[in-house]
Amino acid sequence: MNALLKQTLAGLRVLLVFTVLLGVVYPLGVWAVSRIPGLQGNAEGSIITQDGQAVGSSLIGVDPVAADPAKDPWFHNRPSAGSKDVLGPGDPSSSGASNKGPYNEDLVAAIGERKKLIAAREGVQESQVPADAVTTTGSGMDPAISVAYADLQIPRVARNTGLPEEKVRRLVADNTGGAGIGVPGVNVLKVNLAVRDAAGGAH
Repeated sequence: MNALLKQTLAGLRVLLVFTVLLGVVYPLGVWAVSRIPGLQGNAEGSIITQDGQAVGSSLIGVDPVAADPAKDPWFHNRPSAGSKDVLGPGDPSSSGASNKGPYNEDLVAAIGERKKLIAAREGVQESQVPADAVTTTGSGMDPAISVAYADLQIPRVARNTGLPEEKVRRLVADNTGGAGIGVPGVNVLKVNLAVRDAAGGAH
């Protein structure tokens, strides 16, 4: 009986120690690290705010929808495999890849359709549409597009916002980064916000 009591007390002490360590100390430690300048934004979801209101995350690409497709003033993200529409917009709550191989007939057909739609939207030849404009990412929510895809959209954005093309090019350059892997990428949400501000408000 004495040995059983000792084992019970030892077990309770272990339980108490690990409860404090893993239930209190560890969570507080993770929270404290997330408050370090430079890490806080990532820990909070990299939320972008304007006038105190959250307008999106710099890590999640959600394709903008133009009120009038004929006067579309926005830069567009890559398409999402989870979207019912061949070009998007995607649904962040159900992101994911299609898992279709490069020779899958449905995928090849979707890429061909996207290429035709984008070429018509931008007023260019299909051969000028870059690969990332017609293919989806693993998550389907890539926040950035290639510089080539952004350049393709500049004339339309400038025309439909009334901004000079050179101004739009500067805004694109200002929102071009290394995308974390050294490959230049244009953050679509950030450049659209910059375009909206430069054009004098929402479109």
